[in-house]
Amino acid sequence: MPFASRWLLRAIQAADRRQLRRLAALHPGLSIDPSASTNFARARIVMGPGAVLKIGANVATERTPGALTLLLGPGAHVEIGARTWLRTELEQIHISVFAGARLVLGPDSWLNGCHLSAKHALLCGRRTWIGPGCRLIDSDQHDLDAEHKERGGPITLGDHVWITSDVTVLRGVRIGSHAVIGARSLVNHDVPDHALVHGVPARVRGTVGDRSQTS
Repeated sequence: MPFASRWLLRAIQAADRRQLRRLAALHPGLSIDPSASTNFARARIVMGPGAVLKIGANVATERTPGALTLLLGPGAHVEIGARTWLRTELEQIHISVFAGARLVLGPDSWLNGCHLSAKHALLCGRRTWIGPGCRLIDSDQHDLDAEHKERGGPITLGDHVWITSDVTVLRGVRIGSHAVIGARSLVNHDVPDHALVHGVPARVRGTVGDRSQTS
C-alpha cells in the first residue's frame, strides 16, 4: 500500500477511535474490544440509562454511515461475540433491544442486512448466520385489540444455525443446532437440531449434517 494511503487510513482510524472514546464516555455501559473494527464509530448507537453493549474481539462491520443501528432501551443488555461480522454491504442492519431485554450473538456469527427485535430475549449460539431481509421478532409488538394483548417469548438459536434470506422468526421459537431455514419461510414453531425447514409456515423437509466445518 502506498505511503499516502497508509497515512490516510491511520488518520481515519485515529479519528474513529476518538469518536468511540466519546461514545464510551457518553454511554458508561458501552464496551468495545480494542481489536474490534473502528468502523463502529460510523454506526448509530443509542443507549438508554443502565443499558449495556459489549462488542467482542475482532468484531467487524463496514464503514457505511448509518447502515448499522443499535437501539438499546433502559437496562437492555447486548453482547456481540468475538469475530462476528455485521455486514452492511447489501442492506442495513437494525437491532432493537427494548427496556430490560437481552440479545446475545455467539462468537463467529454473521449478520447480513437483517432486523433483530427483542422485548424479552434473543439468544444466538456460536456461528449463527442470518441473511438479508430476515426478521427475528420475539413479541407481537402491539396489542391486537382491547381483549387480545401483546404476547412474547424468547427466541433461542443453537450453534451453527443458518437462516438464509427473507425469513421471519416469531416469538417463543427455538431453532436447534445445525438447522437451516430456507428462503422466505415463516418460522412459528420450534425447529429440531439438524433440520432443514422451509415454507409458510415452515415445516421440516429434510436433515442437515454437521455444519461446524462449513465456510
